[in-house]
Amino acid sequence: MIEIGLGHYLSLGAIIFFLGVIGIFLNRKNVIVILMSIELILLAVNINLISFSIFSGDIVGQIFTMLILTVAAAEAAIGLAIIVVYYRNRGSIRVEDIHGMKG
Repeated sequence: MIEIGLGHYLSLGAIIFFLGVIGIFLNRKNVIVILMSIELILLAVNINLISFSIFSGDIVGQIFTMLILTVAAAEAAIGLAIIVVYYRNRGSIRVEDIHGMKG
């Protein structure tokens, strides 16, 4: 029987992290996909924190993960609210249009 160790969890976290990074760099036109990619990156960090916390026997990583999940949920809610308001005003959520709002 195969035992699941720390390396397996770290590999899973690395795969999810790189999927998030690839999602940000390959799709720069859709804001919603960029937000989902940021959520994947935060999820990968959480997996690493929980796996290190379990294998070291310390609960601090799990507590820190709960704080990260809270911030990620707030970020997603505020980000989607901003996108909805922007779409109502402009009629589009393309990143090129949002980038033009500088200044």
